[in-house]
Amino acid sequence: MRIGVNLMWCVPGDVGGSEQYLVRQLAGALEARPTLDLTLFATGAFAAAHGERFPGARIVVSPVDGRRRWQRIAAESTWLYRRSGGFHLVQHGGGTAPRPARRPYVLTVHDLQYRTFPEYFTPLKRRYLDAMIPGSARRAALVTVPSEYVRGSVVRELGVDPARVMVVPHGYEPELLVERTPADELRRRLALGDGPVLVYPAMTAPHKNHRFLVELLGSVWTDRDLRLVLIGGRGLADADLDRALADAPAHVRERVVRPGRVSDADKNGLIAMADALVFPSRYEGFGAPLIEAMALGAPVLCSDATCLPDVAGDAGVVASLSADAWAAGLQEVRRRRAELIDAGHRRVESFTSRRSGEALLAAYEAVAA
Repeated sequence: MRIGVNLMWCVPGDVGGSEQYLVRQLAGALEARPTLDLTLFATGAFAAAHGERFPGARIVVSPVDGRRRWQRIAAESTWLYRRSGGFHLVQHGGGTAPRPARRPYVLTVHDLQYRTFPEYFTPLKRRYLDAMIPGSARRAALVTVPSEYVRGSVVRELGVDPARVMVVPHGYEPELLVERTPADELRRRLALGDGPVLVYPAMTAPHKNHRFLVELLGSVWTDRDLRLVLIGGRGLADADLDRALADAPAHVRERVVRPGRVSDADKNGLIAMADALVFPSRYEGFGAPLIEAMALGAPVLCSDATCLPDVAGDAGVVASLSADAWAAGLQEVRRRRAELIDAGHRRVESFTSRRSGEALLAAYEAVAA
């Protein structure tokens, strides 16, 4: 099979978990089938950030940087269209396919959050997504999604035949979790003290619900030695988090540590040392940090929203978004720590990048057959 993949939308660092999702499944596909004839159409920044992850694949650098939607759409309809002939299929990884687009194509839909929480999107972006996603999905030979939750959403919301929607789960790469900053170094550098640590790795997007954790520190998580570490880039809800902290008592503010984006080694070290990875998100297409936490040996405490209960399985504590539920949830995590860690190590075996890549290959074969 000759496969082309449109990654022109993927600006490293700006598109959240969808970047790692596509990178890992494509790398996993090449691991499972090194002879796969794969061509990636991507930005120069993507090639610089991830090129070495795709041995044997061709990366064709696009003439646009992907930051201006109108430029990218124009380039997809002209530059990409001219270069995407002759493939058995083309995968469009960003939830939309250009018009015109070579057929058959596989469309990857990461989530339909814009329909569940339209208030988190600008009117212009909502109009764009409503104009593009449904038609792109209906014209696709196959739609791939990261979870059964998103599969149900695509079938229900977009009217796509269930037989044409396939789950390609997230995968993690064990080798990327090996490098870990030692706990004592992190405690010293980030002034974490000697007490318990909770970690939330998420950009400050509205649905990530950071404010909820600040409120818990002021109500039910009252241990003065507890530190909440918030890692991840600044998103649209960053100002709301600033306000929540400004309005909080001093004993709450002093227990919140915000290093922002950190190195992979620091992230891995923080999660591995944590009492729990906490994940109070209101919406997720998958929730890959839960799987990474399990691989790193950290218990998970997450909300009961969307796909998170299915991802957590028996390796996490799932709680509704109320103070009482999360107070009890943290107690349960601590009581069952060893049990949850063991369950997590078993569970991640189903979520390697190779297994994700194998599922993607199955999708390609279903279309190209």
